[in-house]
Amino acid sequence: MAAGFSLPSYPLLSLQLFPSKPSLFTVPWLVRSPSRHPEKWRFLVSPSLSSASVASPSLNPLVGSLKAGHLKGTKWRDLWSLNSWVVRDYYRLVTFVNAFEPQMLNLSDEQLRGKTAEFRQRLSQGETLADIQAEAFAVVREAARRKLGMRHFDVQIIGGAVLHDGCIAEMKTGEGKTLVSTLAAYLNALTGHGVHVVTVNDYLAQRDAEWMGSIHRFLGLSVGLIQGGMKADERRSNYCCDITYTNNSELGFDYLRDNLSGNKRQLVMRWPRPFHYAIVDEVDSVLIDEGRNPLLISGEDRKDAARYPVAAKVAELLERGIHYNVELKDNSVDLTEEGVALMEMVLETNDLWDEKDPWARFLMNALKAKEFYRRDVQYIVRDGKALIINELTGRVEEKRRWSEGIHQAVEAKEDLKIQADSVVVAQITYQSLFKLYPKLSGMTGTAKTEEKEFLKMFQMPVVEVPTNLPNIRIDLPIQAFATVRGKWEYVREEVESMFQLGRPVLVGTTSVENSEYLSDLLRARNIPHNVLNARPKYAAREAEIVAQAGRKYAITISTNMAGRGTDIILGGNPKMLAKKIIEDNLLPFMAQEAPDVENDGEQISQKGFSKIKIGPSSLALVAKAALIAKHVCKSKRNDWPYGKAKSVIAESIQMSQSLGMEGLDNQLEEDSEIYPLSTAVALAYLAVLKDCETHCFNEGVEVKMLGGLHVIGTSLHESRRIDNQLRGRAGRQGDPGSTRFMVSLQDEMFQKFNFDTEWAVKLISKITNNEDIPIEGHTIVKQLLALQINAEKYFFGIRKSLVEFDEVLEVQRKHVYSLRQLILAGGSESCCEQVFQYMQAVVDEIVLENADPEKHPSNWSLRKLMDEYIQIGGNILAESFAEVREEELLMSLEQIHGLRIMEVENFSLPNLPIPPTTFRGIRKKILSLRRWLGICTDETIKKGRYQGTTNLLRKYLGDFLIASYLEVVQDSGYDDSYIQEIEREVIVKTLDSFWRDHLINMNRLSSAVNVRSFGHRNPLEEYKIDGCRFFISMLSATRRMTVESLLHYWSSPMESTDLYAP
Repeated sequence: MAAGFSLPSYPLLSLQLFPSKPSLFTVPWLVRSPSRHPEKWRFLVSPSLSSASVASPSLNPLVGSLKAGHLKGTKWRDLWSLNSWVVRDYYRLVTFVNAFEPQMLNLSDEQLRGKTAEFRQRLSQGETLADIQAEAFAVVREAARRKLGMRHFDVQIIGGAVLHDGCIAEMKTGEGKTLVSTLAAYLNALTGHGVHVVTVNDYLAQRDAEWMGSIHRFLGLSVGLIQGGMKADERRSNYCCDITYTNNSELGFDYLRDNLSGNKRQLVMRWPRPFHYAIVDEVDSVLIDEGRNPLLISGEDRKDAARYPVAAKVAELLERGIHYNVELKDNSVDLTEEGVALMEMVLETNDLWDEKDPWARFLMNALKAKEFYRRDVQYIVRDGKALIINELTGRVEEKRRWSEGIHQAVEAKEDLKIQADSVVVAQITYQSLFKLYPKLSGMTGTAKTEEKEFLKMFQMPVVEVPTNLPNIRIDLPIQAFATVRGKWEYVREEVESMFQLGRPVLVGTTSVENSEYLSDLLRARNIPHNVLNARPKYAAREAEIVAQAGRKYAITISTNMAGRGTDIILGGNPKMLAKKIIEDNLLPFMAQEAPDVENDGEQISQKGFSKIKIGPSSLALVAKAALIAKHVCKSKRNDWPYGKAKSVIAESIQMSQSLGMEGLDNQLEEDSEIYPLSTAVALAYLAVLKDCETHCFNEGVEVKMLGGLHVIGTSLHESRRIDNQLRGRAGRQGDPGSTRFMVSLQDEMFQKFNFDTEWAVKLISKITNNEDIPIEGHTIVKQLLALQINAEKYFFGIRKSLVEFDEVLEVQRKHVYSLRQLILAGGSESCCEQVFQYMQAVVDEIVLENADPEKHPSNWSLRKLMDEYIQIGGNILAESFAEVREEELLMSLEQIHGLRIMEVENFSLPNLPIPPTTFRGIRKKILSLRRWLGICTDETIKKGRYQGTTNLLRKYLGDFLIASYLEVVQDSGYDDSYIQEIEREVIVKTLDSFWRDHLINMNRLSSAVNVRSFGHRNPLEEYKIDGCRFFISMLSATRRMTVESLLHYWSSPMESTDLYAP
């Protein structure tokens, strides 16, 4: 593409985008806090533009455009929107990037690679990323052209700049978001702090790391990949790379696991700053769709497991509407008096909510499993396990389990083995996780409808990046049906009519159940099709099925967004087709077993597809590869399973893409093997690929003439954004296409939100005299869209509430995790200092609970104070203070009252035991002085006449406790490294234990505070108050238990070696 700036969607902007004196202006709503993004919009005022004078945009181009008729078809709303002016300003950056292009074309590969070192040197000399942005983008564009044969369009340069500025780039399906991410990833990786490119699953992360990672590797950057099942060492090395590709769940769980690790060696992320900059692919899916589901790491709790099957049997006896009522909108169940009486009679209990015999929780979960968790909709049963189906993607999530006993209730309902109940050990929401990044950006095809939420929650504006070619997709009116039967019949008829024309069709359904119901309807009419849902026989070939969904006569039934991330190319995907041809011809010779349909996937239906013509030279190379494969397997006795054989072919294909035909020929000459299998497979693949590209191009032309891909939505979703994602499958990159949504007034969404559909059913019946006939009236459509907006507001409220509640826990989590990392990653001094702080804090709590600075010491609870103090120290303090009487302590306090001068280092109360002299060395003396200054400046205690006396008592008892601890540690004879390891382990494990209990309490509190709204109290405020109180109590208990454990250990180490054994 030449360095022009044609924008079909914005014809006005193409006239005079770059005047000789470009105007400089900023967009107030896009300017961000310097503390969060120090280089935000820096390119607008960079030195390279310093000579430009500030001028207002001229209106002459507008007048000229009006006269010339260039604005025909352009909406004035779009023309004058703030987004169009933001995009216009980004085009000034594109000018500079294009200006660098001739220079980059003349560089050799080594010179281009050397730009990375040059950029890093310039950054170290004080330049900023804004100063090198244009040139760096030009370098990436040239590298992509050389390695992938893909040159960034001008609009993709804009997308990269939007990502770099910490915003969300909304780019339509097929506009090359994956390629866009390389620009911002490369630029920000130059700082050396690491960049995370986050996708929604392992497949996309691996694909992007191999595909786009080749650009970064070519430019001298290291590229890492995080996948499920990786060991800690692999994860650690991959997180240390310049750019790391991962998926959102692996990233979140690695963060949580790092904050559960017992020592520094177990950490895998870049501590102390694991987060620097992230690019989140499908950002709306990660931050909004998954926003309601917190990430949890759970421990096992096997008690009460026998109650779940009993509760499931009791739930079967209860009738909805008589014994209980349900609220579909929030999946809640309310028992009636009849239901409570019946369950108490069946279970022979007087109180379902009795804490000693708790049945209520199990029965409520059993009823929820019965009403809301449906097989083949929310979950599938496989290998004796209930596996969750992600309702947004249609994929099975094997590692995920519902919390709070729901999963066990589902297992009991299906009569499966009850897995151990879960106890939350660590948790975080995706919102809280990604807020940890100082700089965050995202890309998606549908985010504008949720822009307010992104701005409110993450301060991330959404910028609509214009398409490279105009969108000519036709969105047909929504058809509304009175009954489900009528809707499915019309869906089947529309699919059949499109099939007869030869147009490819993609049907989006909301569940496994619906996809298989439609499949049965089509099978009855002998219409060949492919199904893609959560069942493993389909999901295993997800990418293949979606990639071929654009072929002539292709009919694809898919659940929701299954296959998202794979483009549907009209005429078919030549790379996927070539790979399938190679596999079909070689796998019979390489694999000694037939494919397992359940795990390896069901073969894709090829009925109706035109046969691909493979040339003689390609056939010869395929035959040669087959002979070599057959010989290698027999001579070397390679008993490859089906999966291993496929991976060998995949590796060969990857090699062909990196080396090319010329490189493979050279390798073939140098290869010492007589039968080089990998090279032969790679050569055969490249030859077949050329034939497939020709076939797909020709077939694509035919499909375009027929009207392109036709998308059918079979239900409105709870968000317009999800519907737009399905619509976006058609009409990619200026291709023709059409969409149609068919909804029934009996769909689940209408029931869930109590939408009164009776009037609509009657209206349809009057208009059509047949309930199965659709209507497309404006009134019906308006009502449906209004319902969708109400649903969006409802779920936004849920996510907002979740974020607000989690913000309370987020502050506490940051404190605990920061303390944990300080102990694990800090040196010996940090650990030792923490122990001293704990001891002084414990002493302070004891003193301040029993002493009132406003009253005379004779009114203090001195006996209780001494008993608690001795109890903390155990044997270490008992010998010194056993003979100290309350009167002696009172006398000492009276003597020091009014003391003005004291020796801080060797202070002790008169007539009381003198602390051991263990504060030797400048470091310990400094710590002692620092503690005394902390006592003197403590603003939390009450002011009073005897405040000085109270402070001196705190110092004396704190010094004595710490000195006694140091003495017994020194007497133990252990070296410093062992002592520090014990201290570190006790602090961390004690903290983990109490933090785990605190999470349980906070989860219970979040449920309990909702009831307080009946008393006209704000649940969030109540949660904040009680949560703060719980946290303070947790920290206090942690300090006391840590001190007691350390003192007990060192006073009798042989008895305490298993105190914190796992």
